[in-house]
Amino acid sequence: MYRAGHYGAALLVYAPLSAAVALAGYEALAVVGGAVAVALSTTPDYDHRVPLIAHRGPTHTLLFALVVGAVLAAVAAVAATEEAPVEAPILATFAFTVGTLSIGSHLLADWLTPMGIRPFWPVSSRRYSLSVTTAANPVSNSLLLAAGVGTAFLAAASVSTV
Repeated sequence: MYRAGHYGAALLVYAPLSAAVALAGYEALAVVGGAVAVALSTTPDYDHRVPLIAHRGPTHTLLFALVVGAVLAAVAAVAATEEAPVEAPILATFAFTVGTLSIGSHLLADWLTPMGIRPFWPVSSRRYSLSVTTAANPVSNSLLLAAGVGTAFLAAASVSTV
């Protein structure tokens, strides 16, 4: 998928977590998490710019998703202060979840394409693909973006009605 499709996938995957965090009383954290999820959603495609790393190689794996989650958790734990509205362990867990989900959403979107992904590398090189649409299909990218935005709005609306 392209950038718009990945943004939509990130919003789609993040929406349930956003609603849960907002319902717990941390609306601002839910919004920040959404921004981070969207910002990180295209990170695996930076492999286009790194020599010696194949596109849809190591950056398109569950291992990479876990590493990004761990890095984000470490940053959150270090950045947390005693004055923060959320305790450091909870913030680190939230950050880990957002980072992992964001990269996972990228994998899900690329799984739809004929090129597919190898999510279990380095344990397995098996490629998985649903072959639903090409990555360049503008209709598919737009639909995925619309689904993500719509789901984000539904999550926000469900929180505001409670």
